[in-house]
Amino acid sequence: MTRTPLTVDRRATLAAILIVLVYFAVELSWHRPPICPCGSVKLWTGAVWSAENSQQISDWYSLSHIIHGFLFYGAAWLILPGRARLWALPLAVVIEGSWELLENSPIIIDRYRAATAAVGYSGDSILNSMSDIGMMVIGFALARRIPVWSTVAIALFFELLALAAIRDNLTLNVLMLTYPVDAIRVWQAGG
Repeated sequence: MTRTPLTVDRRATLAAILIVLVYFAVELSWHRPPICPCGSVKLWTGAVWSAENSQQISDWYSLSHIIHGFLFYGAAWLILPGRARLWALPLAVVIEGSWELLENSPIIIDRYRAATAAVGYSGDSILNSMSDIGMMVIGFALARRIPVWSTVAIALFFELLALAAIRDNLTLNVLMLTYPVDAIRVWQAGG
C-alpha cells in the first residue's frame, strides 16, 4: 500500500510539546513520584515483576507504546481529512497522555492489581509516564517514514518478543483489562 506521509506542521509540533507539559503538570499535581521511589534513574529495566517496573525511562511495556504510535498514525492517516491531518501528532499526544492519566488513576491501578498478575502495581513514575508518551511519538514518527508492511512487521515482532520475554504484550494487556481470563493470569504469573 502506497501512501503519502502525513505532514507534521511546526505549530502542531509545538502544540504536542505543550500538551506533554500539561500532562507533566497534572501528574505532578497528583503527587505521582517524579522518578523511581528507589532513588535511581535507569535507561532500562527488564525486571517486569519488580518495584522498578514502570518507574524507569523504559521497560518492556515501552514496546506497546511504540505500537500505540503506529496505531495512532494509521488511524489519523485513514480517518482525518485534509488539513486536519496536520494536527494528527498533537491529537495522538492527547490520546496517549489521557491514557497515561487514566492508567495512573486509582481505578486502573486497582484494576491491574485485581485482573492481572501485577499484584503490587502502583502506577508509573512521572519519568516513565512521560517516556511512554515519547515512545508513542517515536512509533508515530517511524510509521510516518517506513512502509506499512514494515510497521506491521515491527508491531508483530514487538508483540511476540514481549510475549516470549515477559508473558505480556499490548494484546494481552487490553484483554486482561477488559475481560480477564484466569488461565492467562496464572500463566503470566509463571504458573
